[in-house]
Amino acid sequence: MSYQIARPALLWLGVLLVLGGCAATPDDRRPLAIPVYPPPPDTARFIYERTLLYSSDIEDFTKLQRFKLFATGASRQLKGLVKPFDVAVHQGRVYVSDSVQRCVLLFDLPGKRLVEIGLDDKKGELTKPLGLTVSVTRQELFVVDTTARRIVVYDLDGHFQRYLGGKEQLQRPSDVALSPDGNEVYVVDTGGIDSTRHNIQVFDAASGQLLRTLGRRGSGPGEFNLPLQIAVSADGLLHIVDSGNFRVQVIDDHGTPLASFGTVGRMPGQFARPKGIAIDAQGNSYIVDTAFGNVQIFNPQGQLLMFLGERGEAGYPGKFMLPSGIAVDENGSIYVVDQFFRKVDVFRPLAAAISQ
Repeated sequence: MSYQIARPALLWLGVLLVLGGCAATPDDRRPLAIPVYPPPPDTARFIYERTLLYSSDIEDFTKLQRFKLFATGASRQLKGLVKPFDVAVHQGRVYVSDSVQRCVLLFDLPGKRLVEIGLDDKKGELTKPLGLTVSVTRQELFVVDTTARRIVVYDLDGHFQRYLGGKEQLQRPSDVALSPDGNEVYVVDTGGIDSTRHNIQVFDAASGQLLRTLGRRGSGPGEFNLPLQIAVSADGLLHIVDSGNFRVQVIDDHGTPLASFGTVGRMPGQFARPKGIAIDAQGNSYIVDTAFGNVQIFNPQGQLLMFLGERGEAGYPGKFMLPSGIAVDENGSIYVVDQFFRKVDVFRPLAAAISQ
């Protein structure tokens, strides 16, 4: 979607602003202090770095370009997020699914550009993108198209490659992840209130062949009730947000239950509306809870380490109303999507890793 930013029509004011070096305007998303987590007096582990919302957040815009807009009375055309859902990151390239715009927006930080993926009406067109992931091994982007009931695969520049799944194999897909070797694709099928298909479907990444189904509806170990999102740790274990059971389940690649953590409630370490999940290089789990408006971070044993973010009615950094997706990049930076504030907040680690 494009946005117009109106500029003052008074040329003399534009000249004064440009020549005086005062063209930049205050950012109303910036609070008085840069947020750190956990907050004082605890030792800070993460610090707010930036917010991604519009193309202007990454694109260069020189003083000369500003002056031309002031001089001509033209408006700057911007693209931005409307209803973001999930995020994936690889080497400074931030991929954000947008279910209203029916595309994935690539915020290319090194290239300082914004690219829209999935708008081609011939191949790779998206109808309602939700979860997505980047396969470093395959150098490909996998996107869940929940309305079409399939996975759409692109290269990392957004060029269509192939489809996986379909209406006969998936009912309500919501998220996707890959095995560490890139050979298997794990698709979360959320099912529905009246459905029995609350499971994980496993596909061959190259051929698209359905290999096996993991789990079934229920509340026991290895069973799921409205599973939402998934992340795979470096050791190949699957970590699934089992939202209807208010827990995170850990299973192996053949569905054997290994561990779980979390219960329903509003106390630290409990869940009210768990949604997004990411895992860092140390095996720590980052769980987004929409009701709490924050991220809870657990060690590999399922013990709560800390919180990041908090619920807020204004879109300041670290304030969330409807957080959904999350990613952790190769440097340990955290990317949190908020649907209500239409943004992605980025937090940088202040230490090499979180102490376990």
